[in-house]
Amino acid sequence: MTTDYTPPVEGTGIKATIQRFGGYLAGMIMPNIGAFIAWGLITALFIPTGWIPNEMFAALVDPMIKVLLPVLIGYTGGRMVHGQRGAVVGAVATMGVVVGAEVPMFLGAMIIGPLAAFLLKLFDGAVKDRVRAGFEMLVDNFSAGIIGGAVALLGVWGIGPIIEKITEVAGDAANWLVTHNVLPLASIIIEPAKVLFLNNAINHGVLTPLGAAQVADAGKSILFMLETNPGPGLGLLLAYFFFGPRALRPSAPAAIIIHFFGGIHEIYFPYVLMKPRLILAMIAGGASGILVFIATGSGLVASPAPGSIFAYLAVTPAGGYFGVLAGVLVATGVTFVVASALLGFGRGEKETAAEETEPTTTPQEA
Repeated sequence: MTTDYTPPVEGTGIKATIQRFGGYLAGMIMPNIGAFIAWGLITALFIPTGWIPNEMFAALVDPMIKVLLPVLIGYTGGRMVHGQRGAVVGAVATMGVVVGAEVPMFLGAMIIGPLAAFLLKLFDGAVKDRVRAGFEMLVDNFSAGIIGGAVALLGVWGIGPIIEKITEVAGDAANWLVTHNVLPLASIIIEPAKVLFLNNAINHGVLTPLGAAQVADAGKSILFMLETNPGPGLGLLLAYFFFGPRALRPSAPAAIIIHFFGGIHEIYFPYVLMKPRLILAMIAGGASGILVFIATGSGLVASPAPGSIFAYLAVTPAGGYFGVLAGVLVATGVTFVVASALLGFGRGEKETAAEETEPTTTPQEA
């Protein structure tokens, strides 16, 4: 499948299959990146720990991330499969997974929106040319309502418990890595879980309680730094700015500001989801940062919330700034290099640009 964000994919091998999968994700998420940026700005500005705390405006944060953004993704995914009718049933079905789980249902929306649209597409194909004249609108409206509603019920009943189980498993795995003193390997669990929007469950549900206990004994804890390090996200967004798809490069600077200075890490998650291989860059950057934190004996006195560079420095104990900044910078650099390599250092974009600007010639008439 070709989108504005991915080049056409040819072939049938594993690589082509992964590229097509990334194209589907890009097609569902990236058209809505403006909504992500709007949510990120509101969050960074108005939450209690934001730049301009405002209780009335902060009330927008939860409904936007838990309802608006998943519904937009489900709507877009449904539209990709079956046009406007697919978009409508995709949005309806997405409300099922929104209600069925406490965590933001971006992953659920990417599954259930296209699924509902595909079922409607099958129905429309089965009844095509079989509906009697005058009943077309009746059949179209009721079929969309019934299928959309049924899939929404399935979302409430099925997807919610599945996502909760994934959250529980990820938390248990991170806890095991922490208790067995293999902290750099925690990035193998933390970074993929983050881009599935399970970051708060792991940080606040597992790492923060353990870190608080460690602070009581040692005065600081490295556990506060495992999930909150803004370096990997910054490195990824810089790689997109220099070497990503040309259609996405203009959105990277705003995302960098929201992520690195505002502390809203969720803003970069869609950039990873659209090209899943970039999770390797996030793992490499996260693990590298943790290694530097260990080598320099770094730790924080509390969990930085939100995870901006300013919040990091605010909870850094006296004399610990070098290690903290070194870990953030190393994580940024490693992620940037690995992500840039995975993006081909922009070679594909350069070739596309050359093809678009190459003059076309036509044979002159004899």
